[in-house]
Amino acid sequence: MSAKTLTVQQRKSIFHALVDVQDARTVTIADSKKEIASRYHITKEQVELIEREGLAKDWPPLA
Repeated sequence: MSAKTLTVQQRKSIFHALVDVQDARTVTIADSKKEIASRYHITKEQVELIEREGLAKDWPPLA
């Protein structure tokens, strides 16, 4: 799945899932990104881009 084909809502959902996994503190940050990439069939780099976008735009659950 290309990052360009993901809607804002999809990226927000992925960001939320990433925050949930990281907040659970059951895996490392790197492993959480791998888990989300696998779950959503995207690359780890796409997860990192979504993470940066979510942090920059203060997406929930951060808001």
